[in-house]
Amino acid sequence: MNSLSDRINNLSTSQTLAMAALARELKAQGKDIISLSLGEPDFNTPDFIKEAAKKAIDENYSTYSPVDGYAELKEAICRKFKRDNNLDYKPANIVVSTGAKQSLYNIAQCMLNEDDEVILPAPYWVSYYEIIKMSGGIPVEVPTSVESDFKITAEQLEKAITPKTKMIWYSSPCNPSGSVYIREEFTAIAKVLEKYPNIYVVADEIYEHINFSGTFCSIASVPGMFERTITVNGVAKAFAMTGWRIGYIGAPEFIAKACTKMQGQVTSGANSIAQRATIAAVDADPKVLNYMVEAFHKRRDLVVGLIKAIPGLKINVPEGAFYVFPDVSSYFGKTLRGTLIKDATDFSMYLLAEANVATVTGDAFGNPDCIRFSYATSEELLTEAMRRIKEVLA
Repeated sequence: MNSLSDRINNLSTSQTLAMAALARELKAQGKDIISLSLGEPDFNTPDFIKEAAKKAIDENYSTYSPVDGYAELKEAICRKFKRDNNLDYKPANIVVSTGAKQSLYNIAQCMLNEDDEVILPAPYWVSYYEIIKMSGGIPVEVPTSVESDFKITAEQLEKAITPKTKMIWYSSPCNPSGSVYIREEFTAIAKVLEKYPNIYVVADEIYEHINFSGTFCSIASVPGMFERTITVNGVAKAFAMTGWRIGYIGAPEFIAKACTKMQGQVTSGANSIAQRATIAAVDADPKVLNYMVEAFHKRRDLVVGLIKAIPGLKINVPEGAFYVFPDVSSYFGKTLRGTLIKDATDFSMYLLAEANVATVTGDAFGNPDCIRFSYATSEELLTEAMRRIKEVLA
C-alpha cells in the first residue's frame, strides 16, 4: 500500500539530478563516463570568498541568521542590483534563501492559488514546472525552436494569456538553451504586459555574469516592469559556489514579506558562514570572474564547432550560461546499432549506453526535440565526448 501523499506521488524526479546519479553509478562500476549532465562550474570558489568565510568562522558567525538574511548582505545585494542592473531595491525588497531554487519555491507558494496559470517559455529550467505544479498552479508552455534562438516573441506571449494567467517565469541567460533576451525584446514583452496589470514576472538571472553577448538586460529595468517583477539571482553559477547554497530575490515589499513569512516556517535563515562569504562575492567587481567567463566562451566555441560537424544535429549559438541545446529530431524513427530512437529520451540514453556520454533529454525542459549538454568541463573531455558522439551516430 502506498502511504505517501498525492503531492509527492505526482512530483517528477529532477531529470538532471537523475542523469547525474546514473552517470555516477556507471562510473562506480568502472565505466569511462563523461558526464555533461550537471550544470555546475568546474572551477573552485575564488580565494577571496573562501577567506571571507574563514574570517566569519573566526568571528563566530555560528548562531541563527535573520530569516531574510543578514542586513549587511541585503545591503550588499542592493548595491549589486544598482551597479549591475540599474535597479533601486532597498533591503526590505531582498530575501536571502538557501539557493535560488528555494527562492523560486517561496515565490510560487506565496503567489499561486489553485489553478492559477503560469506562462513558461519552453525550453525552461527543469524545476519551474514541478514547483508551479506543487504550488497548485498550472504551467502553460509556449514552445520555441532552434530557429527562433529559443526565445518567445511578444505576439506568442499575448496569445498564451488568459483570464487565469497570474505569472510568467523565464531565465536569461537561459538554462538549457543559453539564449539571452535583449532590451528590445523585453520592451516588446513589457508593452504586451501593460494591458494586463495583474500578471507578475519571475526573472531568473542566475547566469547573468556568464554572458558572451557584451550586454545584459534585467526586465525589471524596462519602464513599467519594476513593480511587477521578482528578480531571482544567486552566487552558485558565476562564483562557482554551488555547494554554498545562497540565492536571493529583489521583489515588491509585500512579496518579500510573504516570502520571509513562508521561509520562517520552513527553513529559517540561510547558512550564516555562506552568507558572510556572499557579501564578499556580490561586492566584488564582476571583472574578477573574467577568467571563468573567458574559459566558458572558449568552450562554447569549441563545442558549437564540433556539434556543427556532426550530421543531423541542429544548433543555435548560445550567448550565455554553459549549455548547448541541439535539436536531434532528425534521428527520431531511425535505428542506430540496433536501437530504435523514438524521441530525445531514447537519444540521450543511446549516447549514455554507446558513447558513455551523459546528457539530459530536452523533455525535462519542455522541448522534446532537443538534448542538453553542459560544457562546464575541460576542453579535453569536451573534445573526446564529441568525438565519441560523432562515432556512434556515424
